[in-house]
Amino acid sequence: MLCMQSITLVSLNALLDTKANQNSSSRPTLCRNCGAIVGAGSEQCAVCGTSTAPPAQARKQPVADRETVRFARAVLNRPYKFTVVLLVLNLFVFLLMWDSSGLATRVLADGFPDVVLLTYGAKLNYLINAPNYQWWRFVTPMFIHINLLHVLVNMYSLWMLGPYVEKLYGSAKFTVFWVLTGIAGVVGSYLTVVPELATNSLARFIFKPGDGPSAGASGALFGLVGVLFVFGIKFRRELPEGFKRAFGTGMVPIIVINLVIGYAGRGYIDNAAHLGGLLSGAALAAFVQYRRPDQHSRTTTVWRVLQILALSIVVISFYKVVRNFNKPLPIPSSMLHTVDPAEQLRVQYFASISRAQEAVSALIHEQDSSTLAASLQILNQAPVPDPQAAELRDRLVKIMGQMVESTAASGASKDGPRRSGPLDPKLIEEYDKWQKDYEAWLNQANKDQTTKP
Repeated sequence: MLCMQSITLVSLNALLDTKANQNSSSRPTLCRNCGAIVGAGSEQCAVCGTSTAPPAQARKQPVADRETVRFARAVLNRPYKFTVVLLVLNLFVFLLMWDSSGLATRVLADGFPDVVLLTYGAKLNYLINAPNYQWWRFVTPMFIHINLLHVLVNMYSLWMLGPYVEKLYGSAKFTVFWVLTGIAGVVGSYLTVVPELATNSLARFIFKPGDGPSAGASGALFGLVGVLFVFGIKFRRELPEGFKRAFGTGMVPIIVINLVIGYAGRGYIDNAAHLGGLLSGAALAAFVQYRRPDQHSRTTTVWRVLQILALSIVVISFYKVVRNFNKPLPIPSSMLHTVDPAEQLRVQYFASISRAQEAVSALIHEQDSSTLAASLQILNQAPVPDPQAAELRDRLVKIMGQMVESTAASGASKDGPRRSGPLDPKLIEEYDKWQKDYEAWLNQANKDQTTKP
């Protein structure tokens, strides 16, 4: 019935338009240019020769695809908060890694040292296998990046792809997609460290000739590409034309271009991680339904539980990273060319100094002494890369020891954050002088590393 009414309305409108055109063509009009009367049926003014055809801007404009507009408004107005959370988390981890590298500007372009990557949880098969069993390295690499260009490219890609997936499927499913496809990418990288199969250029597109640190969010990003690819194909019969062109087969050029780039950069780009993420994302989208425009935003209990489990895996994995942060990496002598022991000492030293600075800053500015004693204990055990670093550490240990004595004498409460009174100005002045000396040493150490052959 609705279809017949629509056809009738269309026919009626067409008939009215025809009648109007006939009536307008049978009446004399005025020339738009000179104002002279133009006879009925004349195609141009007899006085100035101006055409009587309607101006281009007055012609009927094409009608927008209303179904595409309705679908876009219903879907694209949804929030995408977890995309923002993941983006901020990746940038935060990158800044922590830069701080552990001594804030050296050279590492932003050259890349973080292997010891920094491994300390923060980069994938290394040797550390995942027996006897180390550091299983969390299947999870943490998706939040770790090699250098500034790496993190900027991946975060731009997340900003472009993430909101679409999160708006189409909801935050709970999006979180599960990200974590599972990221893990699948790392698993793909782990399984393809097979030197005996990396015999030619085509084989090295997937298989790796040796074990080395691997990190990046690319596996999870390819997972999002796989989700959108299958989404466009699976729901092509119900999607409006605009979305059909954007997703599904519209993702093919993106996939092909990235595979070509991966082949050109084999040996540097972990193509197995990309393919693992892509295939796992496609597999998930093949079985998972999306949130249609007329569906409410309510999330099922199952997906909410899965989201909590996915986030818990991430939190527990980084907790394991923190627990092992100041421990020496169990790297055998055969891999010392990959991880420089001197660089490992520097990373552990920088980490302990940074933690001590945070504790002292909390005491000076917020009168919070809750982390002071623990930070002092870690600082006492921190290794030192050179004699001047040892002297700076000992000076800071002495200053913090006096601060601990001062807070203990103030009778701070044991309940909640430990609050203490104002510190002796001489202690603060001594700490400020230490900071200046530390920064001078740090700048010189970074210069020495930059000029190091």
